[in-house]
Amino acid sequence: MTKILLSLHVLAAIVAIGPVTVAASMFPPAARRAVPVSGDAPDASAVGTVALLHRICRVYAGVGLTVPVLGFATAAAMGVLGSGWLVTSIALTAAAAGVLVAFVLPRQEELVGQLEGEQAVDHRDTVQLAMFTGVFNLLWATVTVLMIVRPGSTTGA
Repeated sequence: MTKILLSLHVLAAIVAIGPVTVAASMFPPAARRAVPVSGDAPDASAVGTVALLHRICRVYAGVGLTVPVLGFATAAAMGVLGSGWLVTSIALTAAAAGVLVAFVLPRQEELVGQLEGEQAVDHRDTVQLAMFTGVFNLLWATVTVLMIVRPGSTTGA
């Protein structure tokens, strides 16, 4: 059962978190490209792309809730719930989710609304969003490394 839970946990992480990290990283430059230089209305297809990237982030963030659920089930089956590397991973996962929910998704929504309303988008807003997205991605990368290396593991990997 442990191998099945671990497989589902890893697959859920790849399928759910991967698209969020990629789409969130693509969002700020796509938002910048949607803003015309001449002050005209934003390009409709570019705005559509930005809206699609936001939707991918929002939907897959919801799907991503399966990752910690399966992770807890796997850790319980493996008997490692009290391990330091796991506790650290849980804290970093919570921080990543907090950054996504509190900073990335709301700012994306705001920028999509501005572009769809043909309002000017401030370049600083896209830069700030890129920073929060980078923090989110760095947290997930750290969790991934912890899950692979597992300090104190006896696997020898």
